[in-house]
Amino acid sequence: MNFEDARKGLESQPFSVLVGARLVAFGDGEAVIEIDARDDLRQQNGFLHGGVLAYAADNTLTFAAGSVLGPSLLTAGFTIDYVRPAGGNTLRAEARVVQSSGSRATCRCDVYSDGELCAVAQGTAVRRADKRE
Repeated sequence: MNFEDARKGLESQPFSVLVGARLVAFGDGEAVIEIDARDDLRQQNGFLHGGVLAYAADNTLTFAAGSVLGPSLLTAGFTIDYVRPAGGNTLRAEARVVQSSGSRATCRCDVYSDGELCAVAQGTAVRRADKRE
């Protein structure tokens, strides 16, 4: 799968379109997704909602895994630690594969808000077993 295929895949996800996610890097076990901060993505204190950070980490982890395993993947699980509130203008999630086998990849993702680390995640993606249309 190349960058253009991955970009089209992200753009086919309704939730990704809703939050305005864009793929800015993809390949060789790595992926980067960015989201511009908007008021409707913030919580009551003005910071980006933790769910937006979790979405960014989850999807970027899976795209990084997809760069080595192919496009038909699902997240098997992930954890996220929030290290500081995300109050900036641009959220950037950078993921890389830590280990992969034929059907599974474990990845790490650092999430930044205007260049400051705000969350760290780790997750695993697996090849999808069923091919539902």
